[in-house]
Amino acid sequence: MAALRSFSARADIEAILAARDAERIDVPVLQPAEPFLDTAGEELRRRIFLTQGQNGRAMCLRPEFTIPVCLQHIESKEASGRYGYVGTAFRQRDVGASEFLQAGIEDIGNADTNAADARSLADALACVSDLGIKPEQCDVLIGDQAVFDQVLAALGLPSGWRLRLAHAFGHDATLEATLERLAQPITMPQLPDPILQAVKEEDTAKLEELISTAMDEASLTNAGGRSASEIAKRLQAKFVQSQLVPEEAKLDILRKFLSISVPLDQSVDVLRAFEKDNMIDLAPAIAVFEERNKSCIAAGLDLGSITYNASFGRRLDYYTGLVYELRSLSGDVLVGGGRYDRLLPLLGAAKATPGVGFSIWLDRIVEASA
Repeated sequence: MAALRSFSARADIEAILAARDAERIDVPVLQPAEPFLDTAGEELRRRIFLTQGQNGRAMCLRPEFTIPVCLQHIESKEASGRYGYVGTAFRQRDVGASEFLQAGIEDIGNADTNAADARSLADALACVSDLGIKPEQCDVLIGDQAVFDQVLAALGLPSGWRLRLAHAFGHDATLEATLERLAQPITMPQLPDPILQAVKEEDTAKLEELISTAMDEASLTNAGGRSASEIAKRLQAKFVQSQLVPEEAKLDILRKFLSISVPLDQSVDVLRAFEKDNMIDLAPAIAVFEERNKSCIAAGLDLGSITYNASFGRRLDYYTGLVYELRSLSGDVLVGGGRYDRLLPLLGAAKATPGVGFSIWLDRIVEASA
């Protein structure tokens, strides 16, 4: 199919999706805001267009399709489904219009997650090829949230550190800043002796009482919008962090891991060498990674043309494993996708439900193929 020159070819796009056994699905433009605010993360929250319904409920213009498609899947009570969509998304972007066409496929409920991951990536590549983008016109980059999480666990980093690092994954600047902060000891603020003693003894009730009394004496009902209870929790968390001695060796190992960037056909060997050299156990994550690579080969993918970058993640909080992007040679993201196994339970699914999918930025496809 010739490259799209306008968005009048919606029927052609729908035919491309249907050729991959994706059931056509439509989702309303106006969506409840809570699912996006609660599950998608700061990257999407700060970009959506919010409004309010007559009942006072927060609503938003549809900023993406994965969450609405998952919600409709849950309502259908089907065990599994492959859904194809094409429609307008609305969100603020650093470059480009805030109203733009997207298309994609969501594969929900497929228990063979490795095969589903491979098919998702293969479908994404096939779709952009059908839309006029040749393989030499784009780069394919993958990462893996689960491997990163396994490295954090294997290093034995404190849970608070792991949470902060996992949250920063996919944001290069934020991740590096977090590593820099973790390398520096945290000092406690100057506190009155009774409050400091309550913090050290983990006496939460006493600490809240002392803080509340101090606030009353200063004629403050709250401090910076925080209650005595919230201030107590923050002080206790900061004290725990102040007792942690920075472990430079572990942070150095983590930096070595994040520097890994190799063709996908070399990735398993490189990960095993990293595991051996640093004497940590990554066997469960590497086993899944290797099986997924085999599924990718079975799906007809050339692993040598795909780059695995250990620091690559996508800026949505619901991803749990494979993440990937197809980028134009100028660096624009043409397609983004990945696995989101924790999303459906968060949205109200009665049981654990796997999911993987991708979205195509059709306006960028036009630009890249021009």
